[in-house]
Amino acid sequence: MASPASSEPAEAMTVQIPALPKLGRTWYRRGPLYWLCRARTTVFLILVMAAVSFMAVSLYEGFRSEMPPTVRTICDGVQVAVSCAALVLGWVRQRRGHHEGLLNPPTPEQTRQTKRDHNSRAPGRAAAGRGLALLAAPVLPAFAAYLVGWLTAWLTVREYPSEVGARRWMQEKTART
Repeated sequence: MASPASSEPAEAMTVQIPALPKLGRTWYRRGPLYWLCRARTTVFLILVMAAVSFMAVSLYEGFRSEMPPTVRTICDGVQVAVSCAALVLGWVRQRRGHHEGLLNPPTPEQTRQTKRDHNSRAPGRAAAGRGLALLAAPVLPAFAAYLVGWLTAWLTVREYPSEVGARRWMQEKTART
């Protein structure tokens, strides 16, 4: 005769909520702590965008101060037009990338691996970027505008692809058990 414990249906195993980079496990419930994490990231990136924009305009200002007034006016007009176009291009590219990311979201492990890869490459890119910034002074405001457009689009999404991927991963794990 079977024991009462063995005749009861096995309880569905619960899947642990995976921690995502910068969001931890707060993404699952999207409560106050989640929005605090998003706000922290937003404030930090606004400060980064302001600093990058200030440095880009300052370097450009140093470059243009050596020009005759007529050429300076023409260059300023071109710079404004190109920067506006770069801002829109950054926004559009990020939104398209975000849409593609939502169609094929990464699993939590892919998200962690991508973050590790990014962190290992970032110091070298930052060092190389400082040297190139001096050479790119004439077009640096346009690069800064592209970055501002890209980051603004990234910050204003409702849900990140990593969150969608983690939800799908949890649904698949739950369905298997």
